[in-house]
Amino acid sequence: MSTATREDDPVETLNAADFAFTRRAWVDAAPTRVYDLVSDVSAIRRWSPNATDVAFDQDAGPRVGAWFSGRNHRDGKQWTTRSQITQADPATFTFVVGGAEDGIVRWSWTFQPQGRGTVVQQSWQLLRLDPVLGTTRSDLDALRDYMADSAETTLASLAQWIAEERHRHTTRSQ
Repeated sequence: MSTATREDDPVETLNAADFAFTRRAWVDAAPTRVYDLVSDVSAIRRWSPNATDVAFDQDAGPRVGAWFSGRNHRDGKQWTTRSQITQADPATFTFVVGGAEDGIVRWSWTFQPQGRGTVVQQSWQLLRLDPVLGTTRSDLDALRDYMADSAETTLASLAQWIAEERHRHTTRSQ
């Protein structure tokens, strides 16, 4: 009989699908404007607390199959990821870290009109288990929770940036 607790379950006994979240926020811009901002991956540094130096490969852009790289940081560590876009249309922007064929994490953004603005939804889904992300349930729970907090910060920063951009534009045209 095992004395291991559920938090200490080894990665082999876990299901990647258990590690996911969705966060949402309302922003004061039309869905197409928000899609244009989010699908310009180089702009994510404006809002994300973790991503910097994100750029499409040469001659690539926000279209299905395109690749981009990004530098990330957390807890004093830095690493670079390679991601591939799997959906790119005015309602959804999705990419998979590691690529569509063997990716590790899926990030998805959706854009739904609401009133004069948009409800932006950001989702994160672990696609497969990998020891680089953690080796126990508690490791993966902590990663998911950290990424959920990061998504909340990103969405709040995006909403604030859009509001400030609108204010700057309104002030200049007066």
